[in-house]
Parts: sequence; C-alpha cells; structure tokens
Amino acid sequence: MTPTTAEELRGAGLRVTAARVALLETVRAGDHLGVEEIASRVRDRVGHISLQAVYEALHALTAARLVRRIEPAGSPALYEGRVGDNHHHVVCRSCGAVADVDCAIGHAPCLSAADDHGFTIDEAEVVYWGLCPTCTTAHGA
Repeated sequence: MTPTTAEELRGAGLRVTAARVALLETVRAGDHLGVEEIASRVRDRVGHISLQAVYEALHALTAARLVRRIEPAGSPALYEGRVGDNHHHVVCRSCGAVADVDCAIGHAPCLSAADDHGFTIDEAEVVYWGLCPTCTTAHGA
C-alpha cells in the first residue's frame, strides 16, 4: 500500500501540517516549479501561506529528500517531486523550459569521475542545454 503524504512526512521526521501536505502534493503534481508558482498553487488549496513559510517548508522537504531542488545556471531554483533516481535535466536556452532526462548508464551515480579526489560520489548532476521544440521552430533552426 502506498503511504499517504502525511505518512511520508511523519516517516521523514517532519511535522504534518495542511500546508506541508499541500506543498508536497503540489510539487509532485507540477513540473519543475519555482517558489512563486508553488506558493500560488498552495494558496489555492489551503488559503494564506507566506512566501517565507513556503521557503522554509521547501528547505525541510529538500533536506528530507522528499523533493529535489535544481538550479540551472542563470535561473531561480526549481523544485520537483522525482527523487532518488539520479536523473538529469535538459533546459531550453530561450524559454527556460525544463525536462527530465534519464541517466545515461542506468544506475547512480550515472557518470564516473575521472578523479574523485577521495570523495565517495553518490550523485551526478548533468544539465543539457539547447532549444526546446517550440523555440527551435520559432528560431528557424
């Protein structure tokens, strides 16, 4: 049986609140959402929640590995519900659209560093850059 959102929060050692449940479900239902969009969608579900409370909850959920934060160069942080599988991202240089890209080799950490400098590597983060299909058509590429 799949655990409820509240059970997942409790299992991660987090206090269960209506706002945290709504926030986690919002991130999981969305597609690489920014903080403002998450806050707006959570407000639609539970009423008022401050932006600071959203930031604090996202920090807690990220630390608990219930959500993943990505920050493509030159972009604000984005959050997604796909966690634990070491996938990567492709980002459009023109419109900023982001899509998931599965691991090239199929198992974490996906890429082996030429020199790990003694680190125990457990994750690799790769960002592919280009133009999405819409922007490719618009730019005549």
